[in-house]
Amino acid sequence: MNTGKQESLKEYTRSQLALRNGSDRDEIWCAYRGIIYDVSASRLWRQGKHYEHWAGQDLTDELADAPHGEWVFGRFQPVGKLIS
Repeated sequence: MNTGKQESLKEYTRSQLALRNGSDRDEIWCAYRGIIYDVSASRLWRQGKHYEHWAGQDLTDELADAPHGEWVFGRFQPVGKLIS
């Protein structure tokens, strides 16, 4: 991903990310390695759940359990940076 694009992304807190979990908004977002991705268009993330994983949170530590690698995030639009 273009580093310049990452630098211009809006910053969101974990609380703000948690609001984009697909339960009461159309936005379904997940974070990985500090970047927040919009997974709303994916049929695999309907209603904010993807197998045992939930949207609205940082999935960095959970990727080890996935049958795919980090390349999967290349399919989604980055929408922000996760800050503490």
